[in-house]
Amino acid sequence: MEPERRSRLPLIVLGYALSIVFLAWVLRDFHVVKALREIANVDWKWVILAILLDVMSYGVQALRWKLLLTPFGRVRLTRSIRAVFAGLFANIVFPLRPGEFLRSYLLSNSEKITLGRILGSVGVERLVDLVIATASLGVVSLFVELPNRFNRLADILGVVTLVVISIVVSLIFYLEMKIGDNPPETVSRRGFRGRAMEALVALHAMGTAPSFYPALLTSVFMPLCQIGALWSMMRAYGLDLPFLAAVVVVLIINLGISLPNAPANVGSYQFFCVLGLSVFQVDKTSATGFSFFAFVMLTLPFLVLGFIALIRSGLSLRSMREKVGGMPGEIARSSGRP
Repeated sequence: MEPERRSRLPLIVLGYALSIVFLAWVLRDFHVVKALREIANVDWKWVILAILLDVMSYGVQALRWKLLLTPFGRVRLTRSIRAVFAGLFANIVFPLRPGEFLRSYLLSNSEKITLGRILGSVGVERLVDLVIATASLGVVSLFVELPNRFNRLADILGVVTLVVISIVVSLIFYLEMKIGDNPPETVSRRGFRGRAMEALVALHAMGTAPSFYPALLTSVFMPLCQIGALWSMMRAYGLDLPFLAAVVVVLIINLGISLPNAPANVGSYQFFCVLGLSVFQVDKTSATGFSFFAFVMLTLPFLVLGFIALIRSGLSLRSMREKVGGMPGEIARSSGRP
């Protein structure tokens, strides 16, 4: 076994173990006949709307990614969309969500932007998403009576977000004072200090570019589309819940699937979906049936679209497997270049 794969083995085992535990809990006391009756009464118009909104959310993500990378070169929207969907396909097929690295590699190759800068933009995406999730949870808690465990989670998330933002703003201010308006095109240092400086320069470039503000605005529409998709799926399934319920459930699912996961987040998606619906006193069998139905309906389109995007990117299933398996080593090697 290659060193990179061996180093990930404990996380892979943990992801599968959590998946099995979550599925065991979700399926306990599950009434199959009742769930089948509910699925038979699904309103497919709402299902189609949900799928369209979910696909649109990742189109919005690709647009945001393009805007974030504007300081480093012209990124074609079609290429960023293709990379995002190919990455989603990798997340469905492999554990531990390697699609973030795969999409970065594909866009770096096609748009001739260094992999370090691409990965830096992905880090900025995650930071923006964290801020939006924290703010959303805070606003929702004003209108929805959440259990104490969720209120504690909101407090912890708020503190973590505040600390991370403070660090990032301080770093950008430090670079603004040090390099001013003329950041270096390349960093000559090798090793860890060189990689750290390259990442900071990239962060400074993205955070001070005019395109950063449209990227922030675009970021709001991505979770809105995802929330709209889940709410539409709730309507399709016959769950008479308000829009704010979909906000809560999406936030809980997104936080939950950040844990080490099996392919396609099987198990964790269902567990955290049921957990979120329990806040609104949804019957466990109905919540479980809905979690599986929504999961299948919102995953299948990306299996098809992602496979098409992968082939269009010039990768086969075999080459994707090899690329994903050796990705950590390749990232380390590329980061070490002068």
